[in-house]
Amino acid sequence: MKGLVIKNTGSWVTVRLEDGETVNCKMRGVLRLKGMRCTNPVAVGDQVQVEDKGGDAPVVGAIEPRKNYIIRRSSNLSKEFQIIAANLDQAILVATIVHPETSTTFIDRFLATAEAYQVPAVLAFNKIDLLVTEEIREYLNELKSMYERIGYPVVTLSAATGEGADTLRQLLAGKMSLLSGNSGVGKSSIINLLVPEAHVRVGDVSQTHHKGMHTTTFSELLDLPGGGAIIDTPGVKAFGTIDFERAEVAHYFPEIFRISSDCRFNNCTHTHEPGCAVLAAVENGDIAISRYTSYLSILDEDPNNKYRKPF
Repeated sequence: MKGLVIKNTGSWVTVRLEDGETVNCKMRGVLRLKGMRCTNPVAVGDQVQVEDKGGDAPVVGAIEPRKNYIIRRSSNLSKEFQIIAANLDQAILVATIVHPETSTTFIDRFLATAEAYQVPAVLAFNKIDLLVTEEIREYLNELKSMYERIGYPVVTLSAATGEGADTLRQLLAGKMSLLSGNSGVGKSSIINLLVPEAHVRVGDVSQTHHKGMHTTTFSELLDLPGGGAIIDTPGVKAFGTIDFERAEVAHYFPEIFRISSDCRFNNCTHTHEPGCAVLAAVENGDIAISRYTSYLSILDEDPNNKYRKPF
């Protein structure tokens, strides 16, 4: 039997079979062995083959080839990476300017990973109702303009008031979308706005550290009333990239990649070389300093942790 993975709790995966029935499954041992460097060999969004064991729990026996997926470095030291979701039409990164503030480094690492794994990305800035000063609103507009110039769609919304929700609904309609972001950015509130019957638990933001606290503890696919689906995932504190070859990192920053064709040297790293068009673009403001800083942060990661794509 074939089906779609709609929930992964770590111990079990829930699969929606082609006839609409949902079953809780275990994973075949060989899949765990093949995914020894991965915290979750089977991800939400995977198309899988389910074997009925005749009285025992059904087993996921095989994973169909993926068209794409989003991956990040695992915080579990015994593993190396985590597949966030698979077979996506787009990835929606929810970010906030305040309460808490999402760093541009986090945003850029997520966007670079989406580029690397061929997943179209959208930025959704939530909690715009909390932007009470002109300075903060101006900062949001600057970020929005910067990312739109690069080529990323940007949505601004407030899950609390509903402002901007219709624009987000239009982007999600008929598509399989990942919803990701730091803890506390309001993903659960957005889901409750889009899928009221989901009743997702909403957490608080720490008043001491101004960081979000986890409410979602597993990944789950939720069908949207107007068609399409969103994959809700636990909030993450940091987004560690993985599998990036040093020479390829510039490819995942579209504006850097475009300008790099004008560099004097084909193997330019855009860090120190004479005749580097990227460095010149940073100096004259054509490339944002925050984006270039994010590019350098990925270059500076431990080269011993880099390896070829696992799937």
